[in-house]
Amino acid sequence: MFDWLQFIGAENKQGNITVHECNDIIHKLSLKSFESGYKILIMWMPEYLGNAGNKLLKLIEEPPPDTLFILVAENESQILPTILSRCQLVRIPGLTINQVAEALVDRAKLAPDLARQVASISEGNYREALQLVQHAEEDWQNLLREWLNAALKGGPMAQVKWIEEMGKLGREKQKQFLRYFTHLLEQSVRLRSMGAGSLQARNMPEKERDFALRLNKLADINQQQAIIEELDKAAYHIERNAHGKMLFHALTIKLYHIINNKSLLLVN
Repeated sequence: MFDWLQFIGAENKQGNITVHECNDIIHKLSLKSFESGYKILIMWMPEYLGNAGNKLLKLIEEPPPDTLFILVAENESQILPTILSRCQLVRIPGLTINQVAEALVDRAKLAPDLARQVASISEGNYREALQLVQHAEEDWQNLLREWLNAALKGGPMAQVKWIEEMGKLGREKQKQFLRYFTHLLEQSVRLRSMGAGSLQARNMPEKERDFALRLNKLADINQQQAIIEELDKAAYHIERNAHGKMLFHALTIKLYHIINNKSLLLVN
């Protein structure tokens, strides 16, 4: 969804399936099929249907003859319960590490060892694997380093400057940044439990592993859990159009108080 919104230039707009689109669906499915006996509607991301989806309830519950609905979703818990209850669920498992690695070798032309390493980090998500290949995470890492230094060492002026820059990003990029921070904290917890010499640790990119180890010095596991909870709350509020600058200002203060005096300057 993030890639699609960027492609269409949505910027701060959220994904949405409107009442107008629902009316268009009802109109098209009321037409008789011309060549085939069946009419098939494929809807991507029904999570974005919202209350407008109530217009489709009767059509989904009592469809015309030979009419099929295929709803392709990522998170069933975000689908309207009234729609979900009328569907037959088919859960498709994530890709395996070997499948992602083979695709990276065939399509992205990566060396097998590097492809395997990236596939392990992506945890079956091919899109995330492509982002890692493109080093997209380095931008988030630099932004995260600046945030932590501003929050823990820089003082109010540095914090306001960072918040101003963050506020200029669209909501989708802000959510992407929060997800990346959460990902790093999860990697930190894994390193803490498995050890820096474990196979999973060796499979991490060097910069990401070093940053995760620094986060372990910066905060203990309870503090990391508290930070993850605040990041999840922030992402939830961004989804609901919270004011970006106010949200990150509050989050910066919470981050400082969670870590408190266990601060460690993160440097390149």
